[in-house]
Amino acid sequence: MVSSKVKVLSLLSIIIALIAFLYKKHTDDRLRQKLDHVLSGLLQAEKKATPTVPQIKIAIGFGGCLDYVLDALEFAKKFNLTAPDEPEHYDSVESKEQLSKLFAYFFRYGAAAERFVSNETLFKEVIKEAEGMARLRKALGGNAPLMARRLSLEGANVLLASRLSKELLKTLPDTIKVIGNPIDVDDIHVILEYDSGSQWENFTAPRANRLIIHSDNRNPHLETLEQFEKELEVFDPSLLVIGGLQMMDNFPFQEGERYTRLQKLQNLLAKTKSSTKIHFELASFTDKSLIQDIIETVVLYADSLGMNEQELPNLISQLTGDNVTLISDPYPRTAAVLDQMRTVYRYLMNTKEINGHRRLTRLHIHTLAYQAILTSKESQWKNTMSAAAKASLTANRYVCGSDNIDTMKVRLIMDDSFSSSKSEFGKRIMFTEDKPVSCWEEEDYKICVAPVLVCTAVLQTAGGGDNISSAALLYQI
Repeated sequence: MVSSKVKVLSLLSIIIALIAFLYKKHTDDRLRQKLDHVLSGLLQAEKKATPTVPQIKIAIGFGGCLDYVLDALEFAKKFNLTAPDEPEHYDSVESKEQLSKLFAYFFRYGAAAERFVSNETLFKEVIKEAEGMARLRKALGGNAPLMARRLSLEGANVLLASRLSKELLKTLPDTIKVIGNPIDVDDIHVILEYDSGSQWENFTAPRANRLIIHSDNRNPHLETLEQFEKELEVFDPSLLVIGGLQMMDNFPFQEGERYTRLQKLQNLLAKTKSSTKIHFELASFTDKSLIQDIIETVVLYADSLGMNEQELPNLISQLTGDNVTLISDPYPRTAAVLDQMRTVYRYLMNTKEINGHRRLTRLHIHTLAYQAILTSKESQWKNTMSAAAKASLTANRYVCGSDNIDTMKVRLIMDDSFSSSKSEFGKRIMFTEDKPVSCWEEEDYKICVAPVLVCTAVLQTAGGGDNISSAALLYQI
């Protein structure tokens, strides 16, 4: 009797295990099918618009460096960084203790950040330790060079304002014309990257990201600005892209020097003819006075802005108040981001077109989970749907380091539907697998949202925004 009961229980266990296995297999198969459909839909949307790239001239400034890309936790162990009890933010880094607290501050939120190391001796020690690490990867760095390379690889005619060593210049396509005398030694920026779920003692990263540290004494001065201004008159680009201004953040300028350089840039933008669109790519800023100066001298002269989910609320804080937003939700709801985009658009769209000021007509927010692009109906920006798809696909291709997207190495974070706004006027928008890019019109603008097939085999995160933003821009000129 006991033996029969044991046999029955054993049989039931086998049946339950088999049912669980078959259910999981069915679920996995359904998920894989869904991912394949989303990928197919994004590829179709990408192909609907083919940019006339050979005829497109794009000028880009500023900055450039040599990136030392490291595993953040491996470096922390080698450099004897101890996880603090209380993380703390610093505008710039002066000691190893401050570096530990700063890294923990952003790591626990999975937030990207870039900070100046004011202690040159400390930074030299960082470089020495980095160069002794087995998994050190050296790469071209800087917003402008990375955007220039992406645009050139896509077929555009590019003019780049950047001072690089002859060794780094060799890593750029021959089709890029570089403005700026070569330098003997590149400035080094250290990229401390970590994966989603990485654990540093009591802290766990909710998403993959990086902390960038540098002691750059060249790029904050925008050394190529004057030469760039002369070349622009001859080059006559369809698009002028400005980036790299975060190098000025908390840099020890002489009194009045920083604003003088920004005024010089403002003069360049103000006299740029209206047929040349101007795009500004934001970054991580903490100096309130610098952000206000950049709004006054650059943002108000831009037709288009690009930024991530952290930089967006920071910009709003400065436009509508006088605060700095250091940390924001690493997985922001689509409705919240769309509302923030409307706030920025309405604020800057109402800018008076005087003294070279321009009305904002394009806004691109790149997040881990989705790409959102807003364009004015009356503007000449085109192919918004295809641009959103291109941005989404570029995000995966760059982070995974492969042009071929493998759905076995991706995940979707976006829900099956989302609200267009947190307000009572928001409408529910369904996520369609076969046509994954959602587009609709409101008031005087159009919005397109594309889900990202988030890479789960991360090769690199630094430079992702530069590649994503530039690829989308190319589709819209």
